[in-house]
Amino acid sequence: MNEFLSRRELLKVLAAGAAASALPSRLFASVVSADSLDTDASRLNAWSAALRSVGMNRRSLSLGPRAIKVGELAIGTPYVPNTLEAYIKAGGDPTRTEPITLSLTQFDCVTLVESCIAVARASDDGRKPIWAKFSREVERMRYRGGKRTGYTSRLHYFSEWITDGARRGLVRDMGAELGGVNDTRPLRFMTEHRGSYPAMANDSVFAEIGRMETRLDSSPRYVVAADKIESVSDRIQTGDVIAFATAIPGIDVTHAAFAYRGNDGVLRVLHAPLSGGAVEITRTTLPEYVARIRRSTGILIARPLSA
Repeated sequence: MNEFLSRRELLKVLAAGAAASALPSRLFASVVSADSLDTDASRLNAWSAALRSVGMNRRSLSLGPRAIKVGELAIGTPYVPNTLEAYIKAGGDPTRTEPITLSLTQFDCVTLVESCIAVARASDDGRKPIWAKFSREVERMRYRGGKRTGYTSRLHYFSEWITDGARRGLVRDMGAELGGVNDTRPLRFMTEHRGSYPAMANDSVFAEIGRMETRLDSSPRYVVAADKIESVSDRIQTGDVIAFATAIPGIDVTHAAFAYRGNDGVLRVLHAPLSGGAVEITRTTLPEYVARIRRSTGILIARPLSA
């Protein structure tokens, strides 16, 4: 936790100066084509029907487990990174209103999180889930204040996705409650790697991204340390959004996912990984998964709300 670098491209960038294993900000799903829309729309209808069939379409229920039900249905869907940048590479203007990009037939790590939550919200209380409603639910999570304008209105750093969403009642930031420590390192990856972001060839976009990064200096991001996750794991609920914090300079997190508890009650991860190339549930537990991430420092946690 969309456009910018794929993970492979980020590895190339960081190899010159620092070791790394992930993305600098969020990746996004591709624009839905006319050929794929029927498939995507069919998935929206089918997944919403699945929620109704088990009584999980009621707004009064916790949103996280409802989003997880959608995530289970998405298992096996291909991982496709770095496609939002297509409109810029095709000559689009990053200073103009950015096209909304949606898919239920391919995901990166963040679009999986957004899409599962959006399908659950779009299915509230038996309402027929129309594509426009799903689109609006994604839009209000993806853009600062829920207002989609140019490239810079997007929440590029996932920690801001959490704080902006918490400010608007979309999620509850659980970091401080679970003993997280504020990570005060400045976020400067985008401006320090300007050449890796096609939109920032535009000087005004580059300048605004710089101002955005500076504003984030005063926005806390609470990281539950990797060695503390086990001690608070019983307080992490299925459907909580997990972002994996990193020691890589200038970046807040390298991956985003859902916390997942199956029938066995074991806390695992439901995510769209680059490795493996499709949505999956990990065999390892959440603490084990974090321990295997190079330069991981812990996790940020946000609980989705039925806002």
